[in-house]
Amino acid sequence: MACFLMKPQLTPQEIAARDNALAVLERKLAAKEVTVVVAPNGAVAFRGWTEQDRAGLADVCVFRALLSKNSPELRRAVAAAETRAGRLIDKRQIAAGTHSHDGGHTFHKGH
Repeated sequence: MACFLMKPQLTPQEIAARDNALAVLERKLAAKEVTVVVAPNGAVAFRGWTEQDRAGLADVCVFRALLSKNSPELRRAVAAAETRAGRLIDKRQIAAGTHSHDGGHTFHKGH
């Protein structure tokens, strides 16, 4: 999965796909169709966000994008996830690119 924040030039089609994927994720977070998962090491993933919806984007990359725009849907989902997990998201894991390919069942170091 790609992180659009790392790619220097995006095509108009990639920008549209990214923007659509972010909008769909925010709607699904608000509807609680997608939940945030906090790993034991503090990494983050989105459970219930399908391959079809994500447009090839990595969870950690989209998390960073929604965080940078101060998404209220993300803030609410993160607060609920941290409460469920009993731990906070670790910003070092986010910065390192630790991510999941399976909705938060397993996590991998950044590539």
